[in-house]
Amino acid sequence: MDQLTITFLGLGVMGYPMAGHLAKAGHAVTVYNRSAAKAQKWVNEYSGSAADTPAQAAKNADIVCVCVGNDDDVRSVVYGEDGALAGMKQDAILIDHTTTSALLAEELNLACQTHGLHFIDAPVSGGQAGAENGQLTIMCGGDQQTFDRASTAMNAYAKQIQLMGVAGQGQRCKMVNQICIAGVLQGLSEALMLAEASNLDIPQVVNTLQHGAAGSWQMANRLETMAKDEFDFGFAIDWMRKDLGIALDEAKQHSLDLTMTHEVDQHYAKLQQQGLGRMDTSVLVKAIKQSSQAE
Repeated sequence: MDQLTITFLGLGVMGYPMAGHLAKAGHAVTVYNRSAAKAQKWVNEYSGSAADTPAQAAKNADIVCVCVGNDDDVRSVVYGEDGALAGMKQDAILIDHTTTSALLAEELNLACQTHGLHFIDAPVSGGQAGAENGQLTIMCGGDQQTFDRASTAMNAYAKQIQLMGVAGQGQRCKMVNQICIAGVLQGLSEALMLAEASNLDIPQVVNTLQHGAAGSWQMANRLETMAKDEFDFGFAIDWMRKDLGIALDEAKQHSLDLTMTHEVDQHYAKLQQQGLGRMDTSVLVKAIKQSSQAE
């Protein structure tokens, strides 16, 4: 792999290990994080450097990766005199791994074109474990030539990378991904309720069904922990609600009524009101059990 000069903005539970994989792959990595202490910790753990602003971090970079919280967080590190665009060199690539609206992806694509830069929206799926193990699935929007160049970096932490179309299409594919997860978790929650009421052995159920048509990553990795009331696995419902909100907004633009997605979103809203916003998305089972008991 050719060595690249890469900037990584955002060292959360996803960005921290993703940037680490880039350093391990031999790229020259500079990081920026709102918490300077977190950035310094990363530098101490991997070979690389830290900068005080996104603009300083992006200077001379071939590729600038962003992995922060939401649309506004992305804008805060990309725009302005201290933002990444102010420091990026001509012909460099901005990759946004944040899950955002498709409208933001289209906006960033135009902003990059204005500055003589290239853009890829590249939301990821696979959670914290996927980031740590370098096994993420990445859905991309942009042009083929930019995608091919960007993949050189993304290969360091991905098991699957796919160009879905023009800018914004990566984000729209991520919306589809989150809707699928919501539906699977709702199905698993109701299935678990019946399995428990029927005195079935849950590990045995998982071992049997995961190899058939009902099998899924969520079943293999979450059904048993759901039965044990364990919900501390990384991707919090606070973030899932943000993602489902983006999907529901997109659906409105197409005059679609996503009944199941809205129902799951409301279940998560109730769990947030109970102080469970930082719990893993599989905590949905609690809300569904509560709803069933209320009826």
